[in-house]
Amino acid sequence: MKLFQPRYRDGDRLALSNGHTLRLSVNKRARRLSIRIDTRSREAVVVAPSASALAQGVAFAQTKAEWIGEKLDQAVEGQPFKPGMTVGLLGRTIRLEGAAGVGAARLIDLPDGPVLRAGGEGDAYSRRIENWFRKQARLYLLERTEHYLKALGQAPVRVSIVDTRSRWGSCSPHNRSIRYSWRVVMAPERVADYLAAHEVAHLVRADHSPEYWAVVEGLIGDHKPMRQWLKRHGAQLHAIGA
Repeated sequence: MKLFQPRYRDGDRLALSNGHTLRLSVNKRARRLSIRIDTRSREAVVVAPSASALAQGVAFAQTKAEWIGEKLDQAVEGQPFKPGMTVGLLGRTIRLEGAAGVGAARLIDLPDGPVLRAGGEGDAYSRRIENWFRKQARLYLLERTEHYLKALGQAPVRVSIVDTRSRWGSCSPHNRSIRYSWRVVMAPERVADYLAAHEVAHLVRADHSPEYWAVVEGLIGDHKPMRQWLKRHGAQLHAIGA
C-alpha cells in the first residue's frame, strides 16, 4: 500500500514546527533543493527545480527548522524610506527630505551635502524614493555591464533591475540576460562595480569554479573585500526601503 504524499504547489505557504512560515517556490533553473531566508516577508523559502520535488523540500526544511528560526530571528526589520533618513549612493551619503507640492524625487546638492527631496507621505513617499534609486541603479549598472562586456569581448545582454531579497544578481547565459538588485547602488561604488563584473563573468563560466573566479579577478583584481562587504552588510541593505 502506498503512503499518502501531500501534493504541494508553487506558492503554497506552510507552518514549520518552530511556528515560522515556509513558502514553496519552483524554479526550473535550480539544480537542486535549497532554502533561503526572505527578510522582507520574514519567512523561509524552499526552492525546488520542479513541483514533484517540493515534498522533499518541505521534509528538508523541517529538519532545518532550528537553523531557519535562528536566521529569521536575526533578520533585520524593514525600514521604509522616510524623511530624515540618510542613505548611501555609491559611496555618497544622501539625506532624505519631504517637500509639499513636490512629485518625483529630485537630488539637490547643498553646502552641507546632497539632499533627495520627494513629495507624498508614507508608502507614496517611499515609492518615489525607491523609483529614484531604481533609475540610478539602471544607469550605473548598464554602464558597468557594457564596460565588462567589452573587456571580455562579449555581445550585448538584456539587463533587468529587480527587487530580489535572496541574491544580488543573476545571469542566464543561455538567453543572455542579467538581473540586478537595485539596492546594490546603496553600497559603496566598488561593491556595485564588483557585482557587475561578477554577473558578466558568468557569461564565460556559468559556475563558481576556480576558473570562474579567475575571470572575475582578471576584471577587477582582488574581489574578496567586496564579497565580504556584502556578507556583512547585505541584510541591512535589503531592509532599507522595505
